[in-house]
Amino acid sequence: MFLAAPRRTGKSTFLVHDLLPELMARGATPVYVDLWSQKSADPGALINEAVRKVLDKQGKGVLGRIRGAGVTKAGLGSWLSFDLEKLSLSGGATLANGLSALVRKGEGPVVVIVDEAQQALKSEAGRDAMFALKSARDTINLDPTLTDGRPAALGLVFTGSHRDKLASLVTGRDQPFFGSRIRDFPLLGRDYTEAYGRHINGLLPPDRRIDASEIREAFDIVGRRPQYLHSAVTRYATGDLGGEREFDSLLQLAQDERETHWDSYRRQWSALDHLQQAVLRRIIAEGDRFRPFDADSLAAYAAAIGEPIGAKDVQQALDGLREQELVVRLERGRYSLEDPSMADWLRAETGPSE
Repeated sequence: MFLAAPRRTGKSTFLVHDLLPELMARGATPVYVDLWSQKSADPGALINEAVRKVLDKQGKGVLGRIRGAGVTKAGLGSWLSFDLEKLSLSGGATLANGLSALVRKGEGPVVVIVDEAQQALKSEAGRDAMFALKSARDTINLDPTLTDGRPAALGLVFTGSHRDKLASLVTGRDQPFFGSRIRDFPLLGRDYTEAYGRHINGLLPPDRRIDASEIREAFDIVGRRPQYLHSAVTRYATGDLGGEREFDSLLQLAQDERETHWDSYRRQWSALDHLQQAVLRRIIAEGDRFRPFDADSLAAYAAAIGEPIGAKDVQQALDGLREQELVVRLERGRYSLEDPSMADWLRAETGPSE
């Protein structure tokens, strides 16, 4: 399963605080890894280490004691026998070996959850880890001694805040999960704002309580991002921290939170030259249809800046946008915004066609 939603909309909180406990309550063994937890680390290494940690936990720390004794090759009953320090490395066990061991030890299905899975695309080892997970899924789920009458013994869940990057894992025939479908991660809605409103109003004096409709509107203003709503509500509840001014409404504070978030986009935008701005607009307007060098795109750039534009000029603009981490190259001439929410800011700030 592939799930995509913008950043800071509650994906990781849901995975850690809701999905993981639910899986364990149903007898499954979850393996969770957040590829943004250590941005400088190799994604493939993070995935392999997550499997190792769960193996260690299932073995009640025995793997750590074996390592401490200087032994890396060990057999633990019928469920584990491979080189512990070389999981997915040459001469060691495959990722499928490790996951198979978890299935046998747990006597239930294993679910690997990779948060911000698009980060795997940043390295060859990360891509290899994706192929290894796909191979493990196929190998384990076709083994009747592991499935034990269940529909599957290994499930995979991938989430991402960049839909286009995530799509790169499923859209090409040479990609590990070709043919899989990306679903929209459901954003929090009215149930959440009403529950949050009841909680907050129970803490506020009667004259400072907030109407449920105002909380809903404020949540929409901040793009349904709980972190920004919480900040706006906290500022509303505390006023100006002893100052003379009290804020008029939660909606004003929500707009302030949004503006603070958008300030970084304004700074980045103002640092771009006219062609880079035109190319960025074209990327946003065309989405998946964007072709940087076709006749329509070249005409759009020329119209935007008032002079003829060639493919070489466009490539230089794209290279500059990539260096500033505003645009990412997916594959075969496909480009996308690095942070998709920048499109929301640009539409609100200047309109789609200025």
